[in-house]
Amino acid sequence: QLELAESGGGLVQPGGSLRLSCTASGFTLNDYAIAWFRQAPGKEREGVSCIRSGPTSTNYADSVKGRFTISRDNAKNAVYLQMNSLKSEDTAVYYCAVARFLTLCALSPRDIRSWGQGTQVTVSS
Repeated sequence: QLELAESGGGLVQPGGSLRLSCTASGFTLNDYAIAWFRQAPGKEREGVSCIRSGPTSTNYADSVKGRFTISRDNAKNAVYLQMNSLKSEDTAVYYCAVARFLTLCALSPRDIRSWGQGTQVTVSS
């Protein structure tokens, strides 16, 4: 069982920033490819960003390129999603997830083997 926990969500004004954290229970995050997804009301869950196990390689959805950054802190067994220049369209529940393949960095739910519970991000003035 690969258990994940997200934190760092909240209410922020447009143009503001948040940093989401993903921590693991009972395993080492650096051994796996980790992805961030989000799901807004009435919409399908979509991939936001991912980071590959082993050699560092990242990927981003077009909607967040240049604004979001995914990173690891191996000492803290954590993966972060730094979100800058937030827009109202970014409002969603954000999930971290463990990919099915260790070196695959993809943004499709079909590639995910385990999900966290999610953290709410609301961007509103």
